Amino acid sequence: MGLGTLLSRRRPKNSGGGWPVDGLPQEAGLLSAEISDPMGQPLPGVEVTLTETDTRRHVLKATTDPFGRVTAALPQGRYALRGTVEGLHPLHRVIEVPAGAPAPLERLRMETGQEPDLPQPGVWVFDPPHSAIRFVARHFGMSNVHGRFTRFDGGIRVAERMEDSYLEITIDASSIDTGNRTRDEHLKSADFLDVERYPYLHFASSKLTHKGGSKWTVQGTLTLHGVSRTVNLDTSYHGSVNGGYGEELRCAAYSTAELHRDDFTLNYGNMIQRGIVVIGRTVQLEMDIQAMYRHEGMPTPPE
Repeated sequence: MGLGTLLSRRRPKNSGGGWPVDGLPQEAGLLSAEISDPMGQPLPGVEVTLTETDTRRHVLKATTDPFGRVTAALPQGRYALRGTVEGLHPLHRVIEVPAGAPAPLERLRMETGQEPDLPQPGVWVFDPPHSAIRFVARHFGMSNVHGRFTRFDGGIRVAERMEDSYLEITIDASSIDTGNRTRDEHLKSADFLDVERYPYLHFASSKLTHKGGSKWTVQGTLTLHGVSRTVNLDTSYHGSVNGGYGEELRCAAYSTAELHRDDFTLNYGNMIQRGIVVIGRTVQLEMDIQAMYRHEGMPTPPE
């Protein structure tokens, strides 16, 4: 049985709320934790990591179930548990796991966290050396291709009311980099991005919606391969600080989106018929952005 194997959740008689230990290796024990919100209600969706305290080695990453619980079989020892969820302070606890028996059920409560201050109104310009635009796509339906765009610019004009702000990004299509020159040249060709005809990818926001805590949805229009489609960027705002060269005022955010090649006339069916199956139909886009405060340098949104 591998480290962190999740076990069946059948409750034995007279277990005192624990989990069964039948079938555990002799040197293994059973850890179970129940995480609740500040009001004491079970909290599903908490991201839990377990680390060996001696070696600092990560042995498990899991998410609490609908009852706020996570359970794992682990070698005997001491483990640092860390739990994180949007809007609450991270949870830290060291837990002892005895061999051949379940550890006592850990009942843990998370406390309310403080939301990061929103960026001050004005123009914030992307800082490419401290930012990244990446993508992940399936390769032959079996593994993933990881790539990035190395040249891009953009920024956000922050309004007095954050929901009225405007975001714009321009990406140089020819800067695509997957770590394989032959594949990159193919992706730039008319089979895919066709960079000779469509040299840029462009995104312009139309709506910002607060989803709670530091989570936002940025809705806008993405133009790729000569086609424009509405795309939602699921965004986590990380806050703003004074830092970097010259002590610039900076802010940071992380966004993800799922793109479908067919939406942008990158015809997957025709490529399959021609034996071209280098990149799969669905592409996961990631943008890890730092921006610097500027008074000028970015256009206002179109009417």
